[in-house]
Amino acid sequence: MIIDKQSKVAFVTGASYGIGAAAAHALAQDGYDLVIADLRLDMLEKTQSDVEALQRKVLKLQLDVTRQEMIDAALAQTLAHFGRIDVLVNNAGVPQRKAATEVMREEWNKVMDVNLTGSFFMSQSVARHWIATKSQGSIVSVASTHGLVGLALSSVYGISKAGIIHMTRMLAIEWAEHGIRVNAIAPASTLTPTRAGLNDPDKRDLFLSRIPLARLGQPEDMGQAIAYLAGDRASFITGHTLVVDGGVTVQ
Repeated sequence: MIIDKQSKVAFVTGASYGIGAAAAHALAQDGYDLVIADLRLDMLEKTQSDVEALQRKVLKLQLDVTRQEMIDAALAQTLAHFGRIDVLVNNAGVPQRKAATEVMREEWNKVMDVNLTGSFFMSQSVARHWIATKSQGSIVSVASTHGLVGLALSSVYGISKAGIIHMTRMLAIEWAEHGIRVNAIAPASTLTPTRAGLNDPDKRDLFLSRIPLARLGQPEDMGQAIAYLAGDRASFITGHTLVVDGGVTVQ
């Protein structure tokens, strides 16, 4: 059933917490209805309630971005429910911290399959729909400063995020003629549940010493950057990676 063809719709992967949840909230503030997706539906309840509190409609979907049949089903469900999709946010990802000499092939494959391959095929599926229906759209992917600068023990994760940055350039060039914009953000360390170690005073002080603005990034910082790139305020921006790092990579 199509609920409302007039409201714009944004699809956010990895939307259960952290940057994904903040992106959903920021997009809802900008007037989008939301499709929020993650590995388990129960993980999405808080994000759903936060978006609904802003009087926006929400569709929750179970999605593993490494499975093409689930990507296809998620897009079909989105179109059946809302009748349209205007924005895709590729946020689903997995971290890895391990010495490069110790990385096993299956560990490499897992990180690449989720962070890079999953983002590519999500983008491809949505872009195919936009091109077939002659619709304009906007894609924003979540990269990382680890994709811009080197850091010990983060090689596989950093390589996957560097891939996101270059994927953004390549898709932006290829799809520009169709009115599809493709951008990314590159966050520095962000205080999310997966970075619980940053609550340790010593670790926190070490991170803060590297950040010119002298504070850690918050999910809301990243969510607002994503919403900016997704919407009309950035209508003349494509192929760009917006670094949101408090000045870390300036030094």
